[in-house]
Amino acid sequence: MPSPNLVFIMSDDHAAHAISAYGSKVNQTPHLDRLARDGVRMDATYCTNSICSPSRASILTGTYSHINGVASIYTDIDYRVPTFAEVLHGAGYQTALFGKWHLGERPESAPRHFDSWQVFPGQGDYVDPLMIGPDGAQTVVGYATDIVTDQSIDWLRQRDPDRPFLLLVHHKAPHRPWVPDEKHKELYPVGSIPEPSTLFDDYSTRSRAVRSVRMSVADDLGAEELGEELPTELRGPENRTERMRWKYQRYLRDYLQCVQSIDDNVGRLLDVLESEGLAEDTVVVYTSDQGFFLGDHGWFDKRLMFDESLQMPMLIRWPGRIPAGTTCDAMVTNVDFAATFLDMTGMDTATVLPSSQGRSFLPLLRGEEVADWPDAMYYRYWEHDDPNHHAPAHYGVRTKEFKLIHYYGAGLGVPGSSEQLSEPEWELYDLVNDPEELANVADDPTYAEIRSGLTQRLTELQEHYQDTPYTGPATPHPHWPWTA
Repeated sequence: MPSPNLVFIMSDDHAAHAISAYGSKVNQTPHLDRLARDGVRMDATYCTNSICSPSRASILTGTYSHINGVASIYTDIDYRVPTFAEVLHGAGYQTALFGKWHLGERPESAPRHFDSWQVFPGQGDYVDPLMIGPDGAQTVVGYATDIVTDQSIDWLRQRDPDRPFLLLVHHKAPHRPWVPDEKHKELYPVGSIPEPSTLFDDYSTRSRAVRSVRMSVADDLGAEELGEELPTELRGPENRTERMRWKYQRYLRDYLQCVQSIDDNVGRLLDVLESEGLAEDTVVVYTSDQGFFLGDHGWFDKRLMFDESLQMPMLIRWPGRIPAGTTCDAMVTNVDFAATFLDMTGMDTATVLPSSQGRSFLPLLRGEEVADWPDAMYYRYWEHDDPNHHAPAHYGVRTKEFKLIHYYGAGLGVPGSSEQLSEPEWELYDLVNDPEELANVADDPTYAEIRSGLTQRLTELQEHYQDTPYTGPATPHPHWPWTA
């Protein structure tokens, strides 16, 4: 069978629970739902470091942050770590990348092994964005999500039809500050958006590290993100409830309007694949670089190991190879993407990308039972007490039933981190009895045996991925080779 084409669409900060195929009652995403209907919806895809640059590096290289060197948004990718795009390019694939890169702007960190590429510097702008390519920088007139799709479609139509291709369509949306396309500005009007059940989480059982984060919709989401000033009558601690509701409605309105453009443009791209006769021979993947808090627990942003931030949406269509309308609840991570993509093209990851720490989940997509598939995933957020949100560095393990998190309280030399130490703390959540993760039971004696078992599992995963646990101020600092 000929090697399939691969179209990998990735958005930025798009939470799974803002996709109707994942059960969203807030917004409708008919074109993303079309992918789910024609392929598989992954229900337990997790990010291993929930922040933009590290997740993108892990996806490309199939490695954790301590291996690829991208631990924070202030760290550039080390081009010496091989990527799945490099492997496919070397195997004769045509390769292209359009949209968000966010892995550094120095020459050494520019996209490599792509025949054609145009990317935003940093986060990029929504309207008339500057884009950088092999021939320099230029301002492109239009709306960013449309532009990235236009560039991708143009490249598809001009490619060599006799060779397989890899196309990375990487949108900046719905990253903040949210600037919707004018044609979507009437959608999701203020007052119409239902509130999440945890909007007014009081954090009563949380660790001090979590209670100290600056991600509150009511108190930390500002006019720059919302595009309008808070009314005077909503200021002050006595007005926090109404302020939370006022900001939440405007936040979700703008966020969902940006998502709507993503959905429209996914539809455009799928239509072109059909009209060009490519749909049957092309794997189409949709994901986001991580999840996002949509007022859940009263927060916006990501970083923390709670499921709204941890879970990545993932929809995959491959006609004739992946059964349509199926779901998969096996746990996979973004570190597994590279191995899976290479497996789809008939390559053995151990041979062509030996540095990969991931495992192909292609058998799971085909509906096969894999007896030794991992029953737990490992997470590590390195950027301790960052200057914007003061999120704590932490690592943890998630199983189907439980989640154990260790906030170890040290920056370990990670760019963007504070070197101020804080007292280590633990959180444990019973995901069966407390799916919203409201009750930290780390110190509940009823869970002592479970905590002990999870601690051992955490140690095993760190050994497996060759990650050094924090044992105190003398813990060795990893080497971060490329810093912004």
